[in-house]
Amino acid sequence: MESYDLASLSVAHSTGSWELAFSQAKLFVIQEYGTFLWYIDAEGVSDERLLAHFAQTEDIGVRVEATTIGGRVLKGDAYFHPNPQNKAAAIRGQGELSGYNPSAAR
Repeated sequence: MESYDLASLSVAHSTGSWELAFSQAKLFVIQEYGTFLWYIDAEGVSDERLLAHFAQTEDIGVRVEATTIGGRVLKGDAYFHPNPQNKAAAIRGQGELSGYNPSAAR
């Protein structure tokens, strides 16, 4: 498993797009036995309306663009799982993560 600290994170949805303000966000990539999974855990998400929006809809599919602290830009489709009570979000990747290269510098 690899992990990347994120400098910025944006999500696009059929109802709009948002730059997420957070205190900490990390991208995790798991590549084992032919399986490729990725997800983002964001803590300290300050946009309570955004979290409430995704808590109240069944349509949680988003397009994600994340920039690591090292400057790598990664994009992919995902599902946005809000946790309004803890001001957090779990974003579960769906398929390819464009820009990901396991041998590239972080």
